[in-house]
Amino acid sequence: MSAHPDRSESTMTTIRISMPMLLVLVAASAPAPPVTAAEDVADVGPLIVTATRRAEPLLDHAGSLTRLTNEELRVLGATHHSESMNRVPGTYIQRGSGQESLTAIRSPVLTGPGSCGAFLFLENGIPVRPTGFCNVNDLFEVNSEQAEAIEIVRGPGSALYGSSAVHGTVNVLMPIPSQMPRVGVSGEGGPDDYFRTRLSTSHTGSSTDIGLLGHWTHDGGWRDDSGFEEAKLNAGLTHRADDGQLELMLAATNLNQETAGFIQGFEAYKDPELAESNLNPEAFRDAHSGRLTAHWQAPIGTGTQFDLRAVARTSRMEFLQHFLLGKPLEKNGQDSAAVLLSIDRALAGDTRLTMGIDAETSRSTLLEIQDGPTTGGSPAANAIRPAGRHYDYSVNAWSAAAYGQLEWPFAARWRLTAGLRAEYVHYDYDNHMIAGNTDENGVPCPFGGCLFNRPADRADEFTNLAPKLALGWSFTENQRLYMSLAAGFRPPELTELYRLQRQQSVADLDSEQIRSVELGLRGRFDQWSYSLSGFALDKRNVIFRDANGFNVSDGRTSHVGIEYEFHWSPVPVWRLSAAGTVARHQYEFTRSVEAGEQITDGNDVDTSPHNLHAIRLAWMPVDRLGTELEWLSVGEYFVDAANLNRYSGHELVNLRLRWSVTDSWWLTARANNLLDEAYADRADFAFGNYRYFPGRARTLFVEIGYSLQ
Repeated sequence: MSAHPDRSESTMTTIRISMPMLLVLVAASAPAPPVTAAEDVADVGPLIVTATRRAEPLLDHAGSLTRLTNEELRVLGATHHSESMNRVPGTYIQRGSGQESLTAIRSPVLTGPGSCGAFLFLENGIPVRPTGFCNVNDLFEVNSEQAEAIEIVRGPGSALYGSSAVHGTVNVLMPIPSQMPRVGVSGEGGPDDYFRTRLSTSHTGSSTDIGLLGHWTHDGGWRDDSGFEEAKLNAGLTHRADDGQLELMLAATNLNQETAGFIQGFEAYKDPELAESNLNPEAFRDAHSGRLTAHWQAPIGTGTQFDLRAVARTSRMEFLQHFLLGKPLEKNGQDSAAVLLSIDRALAGDTRLTMGIDAETSRSTLLEIQDGPTTGGSPAANAIRPAGRHYDYSVNAWSAAAYGQLEWPFAARWRLTAGLRAEYVHYDYDNHMIAGNTDENGVPCPFGGCLFNRPADRADEFTNLAPKLALGWSFTENQRLYMSLAAGFRPPELTELYRLQRQQSVADLDSEQIRSVELGLRGRFDQWSYSLSGFALDKRNVIFRDANGFNVSDGRTSHVGIEYEFHWSPVPVWRLSAAGTVARHQYEFTRSVEAGEQITDGNDVDTSPHNLHAIRLAWMPVDRLGTELEWLSVGEYFVDAANLNRYSGHELVNLRLRWSVTDSWWLTARANNLLDEAYADRADFAFGNYRYFPGRARTLFVEIGYSLQ
């Protein structure tokens, strides 16, 4: 495909039919096994907890949610969370350098300061970071590698979740001590000096259980001057009283990474030498985080459950912004605490009412400083980027929310869910430098002033409502049709409000708002289960940086598509699974934006593949041996807002094997990119050049472990 295809080619969504896709179509066209009398309503598949903060059957959920189980995660042995999450329909995680990533859930792959604000990342139902202070790499602060399960909700969250539950929610569920082995240890090796060791231990008592798990990873890096060392630790205590249960959990992470930047040139990722090169050997990222959580649940009266969760969080990160002229250093951090209280009450006729309040307080800081003068651009571009501090501020924030959600089975096989959330957020911004767009000493820059503009001290507040209404109909005991109307929101991120440029001294931004409608069908038979959904989202007040360098919130985008997921096991030793999305994400406004790009109403949002598909074939010939062959397909997408340049997409094949040598010893082997495909994890077009994070060539990882239950 040419580097500059005709614009009209993007006006139709297509699906490329290949051998794996043909396999799916043939399987889907096979006659469905009849529902037998032996099936009953209890046979409804896995239990989920994210949707309602309590365990409920997936079949009862009126929305799109996928649960990655502990068994799946053990077979995957993911070295990066993209390897697990890209199995989920509507989800696409682009891996950056090391442990970095960019996320798409029913959305384009979003970039920039507020991109992570579109997704809510949870650990055991509690947000990983406070409102307004996120990072696109939030997921490397969670131990997804040793999770008990990962649940991904697609679309706006329920009334139980607020800020950032816009396009989707990721809830990483860590094991409690009773789910950990008494002793577990493993060692894993791979190319380029990769080594990972995992440890776990637990003790179960009559009323109190304790457990500890963690891992340490060293990666020498497959690209020049890259690699990382990472450590994650989780400790838990469960205490059972006569009328309730208390869970205490500690989570800590540390990352020291040498970062590799983009390579440049059309299809540069196809050149092995360029793919392994690193134009930014000086780049790095150091980050650490800690969270202490408490969860108390107990009955209060008949049919009423009390649930209290509290968390204290801290995080610090330092990284070189090698992608900017002058390569300034950023240091940021947050200390925060939150309390989440809810009451779940059973009413007459299996009706349930959930009510709750959430409260949060935080202090966030950001410092951007440049060691020396800028030399990498034109004289004008260099002159407006002085050495010294660019930004130095702190923000004290607090938020409060109240919500209610009613589940009402108003007739046989019919269920209505209605919820409403009201949330208030307040920011107190304190600038620790001279306000305006001078250098740190108050000296103006030539060419109209320095690039970096610091607002004077100020306060901002945002109030948002998020309703949800869903209707479900179980037309058989194991088949369910549902329709959902929902809304989501996010207040502006702190960096969007207070990290301004050029002549903008105040950013008058509104909260981003999204409206969603979804129609879905979910069910299961003797040998297979399925889920199919169609969705349409309208997102308003989209925040972006315009051609003047101003942060504004008058953008609009639309998102429509179809998602599917099914599992078929014709005989016990074979299992075929498939998941995929056909979607279109478009701009609904026309505007010139930063770096001279032109957004046109009706264009595709850049980095939004129309097609994402995954097929897995599992073979378990004997009890102790399992294999999985996986095919992943990423469709082509535009790499610029003007829709003039494309990435052609790619297909990958992965092979995994897990062998339980004895009841205690096990071995896994994973061949990623089995066919040695040349591809890009991320493709972009900026400053007149194609830019890529190249994908890795074929790799083999082998892990041996011991586990005593």
